[in-house]
Amino acid sequence: MSTQNPYPGNPGMDEETFQEVLATVREYVREQVVPRELEIEETDEIPQSIREESAEMGLFGWAIPEEYGGLGLNAEQDARLAFELGYTTPSFRSLFGTNNGIAGQVLVNYGTEEQKQEWLPKIASGEAIASFALTEADAGSDPSGLTTKAVRDGDDYVINGSKRFITNAQLSTVLMVFARTDPDATGTKGISVFLVPTASAGVTVGPHDKKMGQAGAWTSEIFFDDVRVPAANMIGGEEEGFRAAMASLNKGRLHIGAMCVGQATRILDDTVEHAKNAKQGGRPIADFQLVQAQLADCYTELAAARALVLDSARRWDDGSDRKLGPSSSKLFASEMLARVADRGVQVHGGMGYMRETSVERFYRHARLFRIYEGTSEIQRLVIARQVLKGAHKN
Repeated sequence: MSTQNPYPGNPGMDEETFQEVLATVREYVREQVVPRELEIEETDEIPQSIREESAEMGLFGWAIPEEYGGLGLNAEQDARLAFELGYTTPSFRSLFGTNNGIAGQVLVNYGTEEQKQEWLPKIASGEAIASFALTEADAGSDPSGLTTKAVRDGDDYVINGSKRFITNAQLSTVLMVFARTDPDATGTKGISVFLVPTASAGVTVGPHDKKMGQAGAWTSEIFFDDVRVPAANMIGGEEEGFRAAMASLNKGRLHIGAMCVGQATRILDDTVEHAKNAKQGGRPIADFQLVQAQLADCYTELAAARALVLDSARRWDDGSDRKLGPSSSKLFASEMLARVADRGVQVHGGMGYMRETSVERFYRHARLFRIYEGTSEIQRLVIARQVLKGAHKN
């Protein structure tokens, strides 16, 4: 597979090959995944055939560098791919999202060469599922409050604590576990990240949660009871954990913004079709100006979000902005999605409240995007701090 380097330090796939990837994914999503959305909703599970076919397409490693078996997409290509992945139930993307995103990127950006050689090819192929074990019951949007501890004991560290809402925990092979290694440190200091195989003695993964939406995307609680890992399993050196977490989350926020664009695109497409086919008083409801106004607002906000995400992704790739753009993209796109989903239900009327209607499911799916990987409130704080530093002038 040939590649070029459109941005310094950010290799990406050549455009012709990438267009082929996009076309393949678009066809697969719309012809194979969309028709099975109700099945996924009812069983709360992604079918095994979809898992296997996704691995064959390379979807478990689109953001993993080519030298480790991935596709090596840059941030702009990641966003454009997410537009397509977001067109269906978000649990489809969630199946391999942590491999490419918040978990895999910790290893890509901070792992030793030995750690990368051992794990990244397995992650890229789908042989291994990686989970990002950061969130705790009392440390969510502000991870500086985490209490999981890792204590040095000879050549090992012993980890004790628990994590909450960890995506793909039940499916995971390896965990990126954030723990406090300096017991006297507070806030963002003294936090390190460890590569912990899920099968390690003392690791217990709870049953997956029952959620409002996003059925098939499993999140669970994880408990660590005297889990012993070699000191060599520390990623990036002592006290690099908070920095690694923030860097991974910033990249992830761009991806989530792009996913919201994909979700809103699906809602708008289905809502337009409904408006053209549903009738009141013998006329399609698409003839009514108040319905037209809702469709117009959906499209306008969706187009604005798409442009913001793509611009932010390009600035990520050229290195000019890796904080303001990602937070702005996630904030605007996730809030936009909520409004588009609400309008979609409204235009569908009573049918929009029925479980078999796509907009009902996407309305529930949409609510989570304003919470995970940094709430809307956290994004506003990040944006304001960057603006006060003058980042908006760059």
